[in-house]
Amino acid sequence: MKAQIVFASMTGNDEDMAEILEENLQDAGFDVKNIDVSFADATSYLDADLCVMVTYTYGEGVMTDELKDFYDQLITLDLSGKKFAVMGSGDKTYKDHYCENVDDFEKAFIKCGAVEVAKPVKIENAVDDEDIDLIDQATEEIVEAFND
Repeated sequence: MKAQIVFASMTGNDEDMAEILEENLQDAGFDVKNIDVSFADATSYLDADLCVMVTYTYGEGVMTDELKDFYDQLITLDLSGKKFAVMGSGDKTYKDHYCENVDDFEKAFIKCGAVEVAKPVKIENAVDDEDIDLIDQATEEIVEAFND
């Protein structure tokens, strides 16, 4: 099974999340590719069984240019038959906009016909032990979806 993880990270928090998920999926037998959104092409999801986006939300839900470019490319794809998961970080001081881009990418994957296999993981700022547990739980949900 092939997994494509694309991450966007300003502070390293989301890169940490992507690396934890990558290791978990490799341990579960997935062939994983993990790439920064700045160097990614959304069409790479077409070759994957599992499509994962790890993103941050900047300020009041703003997508940075590289995220917006990737998002715009993503929503043109037909990902029917693909499975997906999203996760990311945000800052709760932005209340209604907390992890808004995680929600945006979740909706985009659904629009593209992909099937969600794990609840979105949303963390505040840096990854801590509780957050690692959430990533581990998401990994279990993903693996279970592929074993059905």
